[in-house]
Amino acid sequence: MSPDEYCQQKTAQSGSSFYYSFLFLPPERRRAITALYAFCREVDDTVDDATDQSVARIKLAWWRNEVTQMYSGTPTHPVMLALKPHIQPYDLKQEHLQAIIDGMEMDLDQSRYLDYPNLKKYCWHVAGVVGILSASIFGATNPQTLKYAETLGLAFQLTNIIRDVGEDARKGRIYLPIDELQQFNVTAADLLNARHSEKFEALMKFQAARAQQLYDDAFALLPKEDRRAQRPGLMMAAIYRTLLDEIERDGFHVLTQKISLTPLRKLWLAWKTYVRG
Repeated sequence: MSPDEYCQQKTAQSGSSFYYSFLFLPPERRRAITALYAFCREVDDTVDDATDQSVARIKLAWWRNEVTQMYSGTPTHPVMLALKPHIQPYDLKQEHLQAIIDGMEMDLDQSRYLDYPNLKKYCWHVAGVVGILSASIFGATNPQTLKYAETLGLAFQLTNIIRDVGEDARKGRIYLPIDELQQFNVTAADLLNARHSEKFEALMKFQAARAQQLYDDAFALLPKEDRRAQRPGLMMAAIYRTLLDEIERDGFHVLTQKISLTPLRKLWLAWKTYVRG
């Protein structure tokens, strides 16, 4: 299996919404974004699949070294071998790839966030910087496009947090800011024991409104001259925002179930956005 085939398999197996937007890219950009996404999956799985935190830290340190080696010319992992040819053409910064690993390490260091500014810092590492790298691959001629992509990445991550509240709680992680839980009189025990209530719905409406505003802010930042190149991000946004709308319509029953869209619906949303241009 070639490095590109390895990344393609890793990406397709994830079932992620991102996969559907990659299908519409020219081959070279598709190979680049697939390799980037495979890298994100690899380091994320290092933390998610770890039963021993010390082992996870050792593996993340190994990945840090692989990133360094990729920029100095001698990576060994197929993902790094696949990503390496795209560093220069798309101006992919080493500090951004290392920042993603920093975000994964944050998951080992803490499982709660005191307030939104602290949560936002975490989201930048695991999603905002991924948006910046992705926009560089898609094609960005205006620096403001990277700000759009960073904001859109934050919106995606907040959507994920809303979708995964119950699942994350069962893993011992609560990403909803502590001060906002207190503001709506929802306790950690309510989440851990899946107690759905009007207070919980009010809290989640507050979270969803913030995410919706971020989608609006991101779209307002996207320069007209880069809109066509950035269609893959807009396809993801169509899928993610539709998911957020579905969660809201369902009354935020996310403590006991994981709401998702069918692959066919994701493909349809991606195609519709692509055609719209």
